[in-house]
Amino acid sequence: MSDYALRMRGITKSFPGVKALDDVNLDVKKGEIVALLGENGAGKSTLIKVMTGIYQPDGGEIEIFGEKTKFHNPADALEKGLSVIHQELTYLNELSVAENIFVGRLPHNRLGWVDWKDMAEKSNEVFRRMNVDINPKALMSSLSTAEKQLVEIAKAISYNASILVMDEPTAALGNEDTEKLLRLVREMVTGSELSVVYISHRLSELFQIADRVVVLRDGQYIAAKNISETDERELISLMVGREIESFYSTSASRAGDTVLEVKSISTDFLKEVTFDVHKGEIVGLFGLMGAGCQEIAEALFGVGRLASGEISIEGKTRKITSPLAALENGIAYLPSERKSDGLVITMDVQSNMILTTLKEYTQTLGWINTKKVRRNCEDWVGKLTIRTPSLSTNIESLSGGNQQKVALAKWLSKNPKVIILNGPTRGIDVGAKSDIYTAMRQMCDLGLGVIMISPEMPELIAMCDRIAVVSGGRMKAILKNEGLTQETIMSYAVWRDGHEDISRS
Repeated sequence: MSDYALRMRGITKSFPGVKALDDVNLDVKKGEIVALLGENGAGKSTLIKVMTGIYQPDGGEIEIFGEKTKFHNPADALEKGLSVIHQELTYLNELSVAENIFVGRLPHNRLGWVDWKDMAEKSNEVFRRMNVDINPKALMSSLSTAEKQLVEIAKAISYNASILVMDEPTAALGNEDTEKLLRLVREMVTGSELSVVYISHRLSELFQIADRVVVLRDGQYIAAKNISETDERELISLMVGREIESFYSTSASRAGDTVLEVKSISTDFLKEVTFDVHKGEIVGLFGLMGAGCQEIAEALFGVGRLASGEISIEGKTRKITSPLAALENGIAYLPSERKSDGLVITMDVQSNMILTTLKEYTQTLGWINTKKVRRNCEDWVGKLTIRTPSLSTNIESLSGGNQQKVALAKWLSKNPKVIILNGPTRGIDVGAKSDIYTAMRQMCDLGLGVIMISPEMPELIAMCDRIAVVSGGRMKAILKNEGLTQETIMSYAVWRDGHEDISRS
């Protein structure tokens, strides 16, 4: 019997006007974790869809455990033991955990009634295999994001899957939950014949979990590397086809006068949070999941109601009770959920870009100056290196990185004084990340104050002038980024109430 769980040889797939895959190979041995790496648009999603029968290849062949196979649909793939855990979780909030695991195939007793006891026992059996403790009877709506991700894995395993495809499984998770998930996957594979194809834009994860990495670029197979014999710099170079001399933009800080001052703001959750931001400065906000970073951003943008405290812009106290008031006072906010909160996914690129500035293009009698709109939007496409066929392209058809740049253009076109970036590089490829970092430095050069929220400490250390650490709704430390280490940041992030309080350096 073959040592390989999966072999894809010479896979080719074309769509009108584009060759999405061109002679691509992918091998995965039994009990192996192979990372599939590439920029958005490299062909990863198309390869997964060919692998699981959503698309039929134009050329090439697929072997499962040494047997040549053709999948006509995803059900064929499931039957052969190949299951996908998608980036966008597909769960039913008002059903139980067990119902979500067995949705569409609920077990029945002899009388034809749903066998709830059997379903709970089967769910518990899967959770025992995973070494996790989740109540099968709990509503999905009561679970954390990390627990919902575990239920998705349990669903895949419940099909007796021998090959798991995991597409950005940690995209919505904080550092602690990410570490737990990576350990779980590694434990599941070790000593078993379970194989995993793992997709992530977080390169650091690959060095924790993968045995090998396969790199795609522009629909072509570029290289396969043992993870122990490569490094991030080489993988980035293979992905983008060139050396990135400075992945993070590193222009010198030109911090000027104070542009934003937050004085002892409190909400139902936040407790007397105080910090400031200078013109031309990037201030990072870091905390474990639920620490309060998001709540701070929402309070500044008028989403969360302040119980007490003050917010000042350029030395003047401002009353910010709504997002409109925040915008009028020069505060913009790029939310972490770009599809649901940052963009109107059914509209085109141009329409999304002008959502905050439509009034500026409106002439007498309500007519819109379309020439001015197009000129300004094309200008932003150039400034932010947005890759789109045209301004009339539906936003949903763009890669995650380009969607994020469109969302960023929407806010920057408002000429804010302060911009809050909540997870600006979440779920986007390295090339787009580099473009976002460059844009952040350009914002600083223009005198904006930038607040960056990210769960990735290397990113914060590389980009921020100061890092404010949040825990339990309180500001625990504001640290100058001079020789700052991840260990120092984390030491403040895990402090509980009772450590009083704020360390500034």
